[in-house]
Amino acid sequence: RVHGESSAFFQQRFNPSENSKMSQSPSTRKQCDFTKLMISGYEVELNNGNTQDFYVTFHGPKGTAYEGGVWKVHVCLPDQYPFSSPSIGFSNRILHPNVDEASGSVCLDVINQTWTPLYSLVNVFEVFLPQLLTYPNPTDPLNSEAASLMMRDKEAFEAKVKDYVKRYASREAYENSRKTSDGEGGDGGGRYVYVNGGGRVGSM
Repeated sequence: RVHGESSAFFQQRFNPSENSKMSQSPSTRKQCDFTKLMISGYEVELNNGNTQDFYVTFHGPKGTAYEGGVWKVHVCLPDQYPFSSPSIGFSNRILHPNVDEASGSVCLDVINQTWTPLYSLVNVFEVFLPQLLTYPNPTDPLNSEAASLMMRDKEAFEAKVKDYVKRYASREAYENSRKTSDGEGGDGGGRYVYVNGGGRVGSM
């Protein structure tokens, strides 16, 4: 089951004639998609300098209970990406029926089951995740407590979502969590932040 909208919706958002994507080698495609993320203005933090294991700053969609939230989304690209789907998970806490609160794992069929090489990382952050947060599906949950609350009392659910945003995903909370992780010193200078648009490319 696709959470939010059908796989046909996502297929229609992209040009199926993009054969160039299909013909690229996995290593070339990984680098291409990673670069496109930065070109699109996303803040990307490498995990030990690895472009297959990194974090992307993701903002909650406007007009939803998640608006104003800032999440650090962990992305792992398998060796066979884009023929195999990326692994996507929220690092800071989020209340959502289709996101496991403990692990941050995402239940979204367009990533987990119906992924095709026509999709890219930019699609994940510009279409798939915003759709997931805009249209939660409480009938097939990873977080049964959130799903139950949403079905029982939507206003209470949205109030709790906003409380989570304030406590765990506000800009202040996000920046504080980054300072804490930076101070733990486990990377040995291996983490980098690339910011497109401001001309800044460098280590944290």
